[in-house]
Amino acid sequence: MPYLVAGDRPTESAGRRFRALLREQGILRLPGTHNGMAALQAKAAGFKAVYLSGAAMTASMGLPDLGIITVDDVAFFVRQVARASGLPVLVDGDTGYGEALNVMHMVRVFEEAGAGAVHLEDQLLPKKCGHLNDKKLADAHDMAAKVAAAAKARRDLVVVARTDAAASEGIDGAVARAKLYMEAGADAIFPEALDSAEMFRAFAERMLGTPLLANMTEFGRTPFFTAAEFEAMGYAMVIWPVSALRVANKAQEQLYAAIARDGGTQNMIDKMQTRAELYATIGLSDYEALDASIVATVLPEAMPQR
Repeated sequence: MPYLVAGDRPTESAGRRFRALLREQGILRLPGTHNGMAALQAKAAGFKAVYLSGAAMTASMGLPDLGIITVDDVAFFVRQVARASGLPVLVDGDTGYGEALNVMHMVRVFEEAGAGAVHLEDQLLPKKCGHLNDKKLADAHDMAAKVAAAAKARRDLVVVARTDAAASEGIDGAVARAKLYMEAGADAIFPEALDSAEMFRAFAERMLGTPLLANMTEFGRTPFFTAAEFEAMGYAMVIWPVSALRVANKAQEQLYAAIARDGGTQNMIDKMQTRAELYATIGLSDYEALDASIVATVLPEAMPQR
């Protein structure tokens, strides 16, 4: 039913629901959903939780992923994804938008917007996509202070600490940082940009008992692995952060080229979501039925008398 009906909304917080999913058997699969429509489609495909990528958000705004957007920009996306799907959302919190107090503010804003989890990374601004070169790392203890601040600010939100250290400090450095972040209050660890099955396994073996998140982004440093393969390597969660946006962007590019070439959309109709499919996805008939049940027109029985 529409999100407007309180009785049809989840009664538990998104954070508690995300924690419950982590306790279930099997790896938690988190497809990237860069807007409300993507979240609805992911839910219809059977996913129990979704991911909101900073790279996808910024790209959808026509901006690079360099830490330009603000907490309020991200909260706008969190609200629409959580509202549309009703699912717990893991949100990319970049570097926390500042130092300890800024991190606490981010956590409060995201949790109030409907997030179930957030990940925080140990880069310095201007931060980069984790699969690019020359990333600048924060001091490990400074990052641990941010993690502690996030843990202090949250009610139920799951705090995932991301480390980008593998590229410059190797597995030893990444593991040392991860252990420090767990001691500071993180619930899970996200080792970014590992580039082989051996690295994924080595990290997991040295972090036994810690929930780990794997990033299966395309065109990066990580080879293709399936969710089952990541699970076998010791990972509790996997994200596909920008996949949906990449597909949507490619389709839009082809549409605009076709309009410019053909003078209309006549040759692209078979690639479009139909009006009926769109309305079914957003639940238009449910909203109309709800509206009619509340504000049904009542006709006067007779001519009123003076």
